[in-house]
Amino acid sequence: IVCVCRNVSDRRIRSSLLDGAQNVRDLRAELGVTGCCGKCGPRVRELVAEHGAARTAVQALTAECACAAAV
Repeated sequence: IVCVCRNVSDRRIRSSLLDGAQNVRDLRAELGVTGCCGKCGPRVRELVAEHGAARTAVQALTAECACAAAV
């Protein structure tokens, strides 16, 4: 559990990021994280950053792949 105030797991946060949440503000609006005591803020920001880095890596690999360009 990342956010004990709202009972939100890292799995739920990752799922929201995959579903289109882009930042902490989006996650706060959707899940309520970082809206109470704020102790989950550092971990939520870390998960957002990890997701952004993974998305960037996938985009870079896709751009280099000739089969992706052919689609």
